[in-house]
Amino acid sequence: MILCLDVGNTHIYAGLFGDKEIKLRFRYPSDQTCTSDVLGIFFREVLSTNGYIYKDVNSICLSSVVPALGYTIVAACKKYFGIDPVEIKPGVKTGIKLDIKNPLEVGADRIANAVAATAAFPKKNLLILDFGTATTVCAVSKESAFLGGAILPGFKLSMESLASKASKLSAVNIIKVNEALGKCTETNVQSGLYYGQLGAVKEIMGRITESVFKEDQPVIIATGGYASLFESEKLFDVYLPDLVLEGLRLILDKN
Repeated sequence: MILCLDVGNTHIYAGLFGDKEIKLRFRYPSDQTCTSDVLGIFFREVLSTNGYIYKDVNSICLSSVVPALGYTIVAACKKYFGIDPVEIKPGVKTGIKLDIKNPLEVGADRIANAVAATAAFPKKNLLILDFGTATTVCAVSKESAFLGGAILPGFKLSMESLASKASKLSAVNIIKVNEALGKCTETNVQSGLYYGQLGAVKEIMGRITESVFKEDQPVIIATGGYASLFESEKLFDVYLPDLVLEGLRLILDKN
């Protein structure tokens, strides 16, 4: 079995694969300090609780955008699984050409998303929308070249910024909003968050498409924890919540 770990700014998103199918998904908060022992024991206990044996895990693939957790995760994998994980970093085979100024700057999760997206839609231009802690838009050509994209604050970051910097505003539930006209402070903030994200992403997508995909329209793929809020907006063609985990599995196969 294969364990895939995507270390984001809010959670470690993990998936257990068997026979190329995802069998189990689980999360652990990444925004708090922990030791390799805490993580290792947690991983093993989650597998055991769900009827899986940790000794059956023979490979681990890791992507991380949180450098401070890098050593801890690797140490947990070595100590509690006896496995040195494959990490997405320079030298790892991905099949994606990084057609940008500084390839070392690209987040490992964005590369994993690109790998899975190109496998799902080969020889297609792609726009990948990832609604997580940050919202990212990535352009990938039909030749499997990562062309760049855009990064903006996600729902949670935007809300936390308002709550911490505006004295009369507080945190609200992040929900799908049916009307832009808010009638109280809470719904005003919810409207701003929802339609702010929607409008920004639409504008970015339109400009990227006009710039690089004008002659051959892209397939638009959405992923990330907040993507489901936009399912009725016709913002994307397909929603693939496990895109990053599938990308990690495919990268492990390539290496």
